[in-house]
Amino acid sequence: MDPNSFRALRCCAAVVAVAAGIGGAAAEPTHGIAMYGEPALPPDFVSLPYANPDAPKGGRIAFGETGGFDTLNPFTLKGTAPWQLRFLAYESLMGRNWDEPFSLYGLLAESVEVGPDRGWVEFTLRPEARFSDGSPVTVEDVLWSYETLGTEGHPRYHGFWSQVARAEATGPRTVRFTFTADNPELALLAGLRPILKKAQWDGSDFAAARLDEIPLGTAPYRVTDFEPGRYVVLSRDPDYWGRDLPFRRGTDNLDTIRLEYFGDDTALFEAFKSGLLNVHREFNAETWEAQYDFPAVRRGDVVKSVIPHERPSGMTGFVMNTRREIFADWRVREALITAFNFEAINDTMTGGRQPRITSYFSNSELAMRPGPAEGLVRDYLAPFADALPPGTIEGYALPVSDGTARNRSGLRRAGALLDEAGWTVGDDGVRRNADGDPFRFEALLRQGGQEHQSIMDIYARALERLGIAVDIVAVDDAQYTQRTTGFDFDMTPYRVGLSLSPGTEQRLYWSSEAADTPGSRNWMGMRSPAAEATIERLLNAGSREEFLAATRALDRILTAGRYVIPLYQWNVSRIAHASDLHYPETLPIYGDWAGFLPDVWWYEEVE
Repeated sequence: MDPNSFRALRCCAAVVAVAAGIGGAAAEPTHGIAMYGEPALPPDFVSLPYANPDAPKGGRIAFGETGGFDTLNPFTLKGTAPWQLRFLAYESLMGRNWDEPFSLYGLLAESVEVGPDRGWVEFTLRPEARFSDGSPVTVEDVLWSYETLGTEGHPRYHGFWSQVARAEATGPRTVRFTFTADNPELALLAGLRPILKKAQWDGSDFAAARLDEIPLGTAPYRVTDFEPGRYVVLSRDPDYWGRDLPFRRGTDNLDTIRLEYFGDDTALFEAFKSGLLNVHREFNAETWEAQYDFPAVRRGDVVKSVIPHERPSGMTGFVMNTRREIFADWRVREALITAFNFEAINDTMTGGRQPRITSYFSNSELAMRPGPAEGLVRDYLAPFADALPPGTIEGYALPVSDGTARNRSGLRRAGALLDEAGWTVGDDGVRRNADGDPFRFEALLRQGGQEHQSIMDIYARALERLGIAVDIVAVDDAQYTQRTTGFDFDMTPYRVGLSLSPGTEQRLYWSSEAADTPGSRNWMGMRSPAAEATIERLLNAGSREEFLAATRALDRILTAGRYVIPLYQWNVSRIAHASDLHYPETLPIYGDWAGFLPDVWWYEEVE
């Protein structure tokens, strides 16, 4: 598809526009809710704007994954589940339109109502809503799901539940959540918890479910077959209760979704080339250009599609765990970022085709601006000036190598920073601190991650010239999940995606509480009063200007904190797929994100 057909981000201003809908008097029950203002789609909308309401049903799609799985319960901290399950096999009270920054529409709930200043939210269930076994969804199921996930489920569900003062049935089909905090986003988050069947878990331990104990959901797909560590099959339910809802029209078109697991990326790619898989996301621009000329592409049986987006870059790179004393000093982290020869590595890995991530919200209006902080951004940061790393207020940009493979000037700058931090090189060429401890750390990788392995091999050789030893350790999927969940690593690959409407989830990413919560996204272990204060400003912004300033200030705190060695960004998605697989011409502003592949794709043979 021609990227030029991707229209401008017309909704970007809406994410931060001030509107009466965020506060004031209680509203009447309505079909949808937006973080700011009114939802873009009217009550009588036909379908989501990026879905094809006339798409045919049928066909199959087969994805490849590396690693494995040891649970099919995606809602607990225990084990590794296929990440797709919680998006494909389960539903919430409301569903998200990915063509708006943050708006929800009724799914299991037919309507939503909010109290004054969104101090409470009430949902009315659809009478026709059913679980995949045909049993009705009840208010009791909703209340049990929220409490169980909020106490026994994965930590990502705990933060919301801790801000619920009361959850209660207010009628046969209505449930109300009253909040402890003054946070208007909670009314939306309340609509996004998965709803599970209470009766299924009577007498069972939800948090310790066996592999064959698959939670019942209400979604169009359910797990119908699996082999541990090998594959998972999801099948479309022909009796799915919500197939005629406007929100579902043109979605969930494929009869079968198959997830095949492989030991490494090479085996996965060969399986795609041979036709065992019929869709593949390519994350390397050089590989996209150089290795997608195999026979199926030349015959036209495989199509190369580029899907643009305008969401923030998020952060992808190698994270340093500041819980380890070796990474506690910002000068050490800056030295390691400086020693990372991104320009040469990018040329080796992608032919220099992919730009570097420059901050957590880069590629969007929410990103920090270059140079010194000004206006409200400076005002928000000023009270914490003495505790912030250099560059947060003055302006920070990632170091750039000298353009050579050896990067001598970069290594000299890195060595000077390490000397300043008390890590000096002895006669034996080993860098040690004042206690004589050598500078040595472990780089934890997931088995099969060949790109990360290649990058780390190059990086380790550069660090060796600084007197630093790196032990590169690759572990299987289960061990990797266990260790990263418990923050048991020195340095490891890291990825956090960020939306056009950052909100309460930022606490789970960057707060001090998250640093102590296994399973949170605060892998770096940052503890920043400035970040926490800025998140509160973000959540309670009273104007577009305040929201932008708070987000840009947070971006400065994160980036100048020097927690991650950033890699290249993906400002487009590259998807190779069978020519019989199709997607709509109209694309959501989030691009290839949740709700796009396979959600709005369909199968139709090309003649």
